[in-house]
Amino acid sequence: MSEILINKSDRDQPLSTELLPVTLVLDCLRSAYNVGNIFRLAEATRVGKLLLCGYTAAPPHDKLAKTARGCEHKVPFEVFAEASEALLTLKRQGYRIYGVETAVQAKCYWEMQVRFPSAFVLGNEALGISEPALALCDEFVALPALGEKNSINVGNCCAVVLYEALRQKTLLCQPS
Repeated sequence: MSEILINKSDRDQPLSTELLPVTLVLDCLRSAYNVGNIFRLAEATRVGKLLLCGYTAAPPHDKLAKTARGCEHKVPFEVFAEASEALLTLKRQGYRIYGVETAVQAKCYWEMQVRFPSAFVLGNEALGISEPALALCDEFVALPALGEKNSINVGNCCAVVLYEALRQKTLLCQPS
């Protein structure tokens, strides 16, 4: 059997300078650990910015830092009192707003056609996206849940949607 080489250190070569034209809007997330996880996902996928809304934890924060593992210093973020305020700002800048929600009219994530620049709104783990923010979403996207619960952890959900957006952006950039 050949030796399997595992990369156990952070990247030492230059990072991609191209950012994914995606902004994440975190609407009143309760768990600072989930927020830290999302910072780490955002750094891994080269997300442009995080907008932390309502009582979502923001750096500096010990619990957030524990799961972000330094990524909170690498990903730009802004804090907004309300998600609706953040979304109105993005709409003025030409963003397509995708609510990641269990809405009846939501498309399954693999059916969505991401239009860039885009923003993905992720809501409170128990309550979902706030009503004023829901009203500002252009489309809804969901992950199928076949078990008793109708949703999964917000950080896991964010990972699925981000990697689908990255896949679609990468395919768009491929030479024909």
